[in-house]
Amino acid sequence: MDNQLKVPCQKEKLKEVRLFVEQLLQKHEIPDIEAGEMVLAVDEVCANLMIHSHNCNPKKSIGVKINVRKDQEVVFEITDYGVGFNFCRYKEPSLEDIIKEKKKGGVGLILVKRIMDSMEFIRKANRNVYRMVKKIKIA
Repeated sequence: MDNQLKVPCQKEKLKEVRLFVEQLLQKHEIPDIEAGEMVLAVDEVCANLMIHSHNCNPKKSIGVKINVRKDQEVVFEITDYGVGFNFCRYKEPSLEDIIKEKKKGGVGLILVKRIMDSMEFIRKANRNVYRMVKKIKIA
């Protein structure tokens, strides 16, 4: 199984992204709970890029690459082209403010930050790389 996937920026393609991540993590025998958290985090970042950065334009695409370093960590690299959003500089709102303002959404990146052990935004020429790392210990 290849560890890379490229999909058009359409919300319907998020299911394909989730399945890709899930299957690759299963292949490496990542426990279901940890795998589920990682699928959620990757899905959230991909959804944000598709919707907010690319306005669900099917002519634009994102790439997902996964590198499992046995008994150490899983490295996810999500790439896109364009302006980019440095998710490392994201100022986390308080949950109280979100509830008080009755906002729909706004908690996705909070979850991603809690799930992943590290996050990094890299700008390379006209390409953006969103790198997330989750430390693992496989029995």
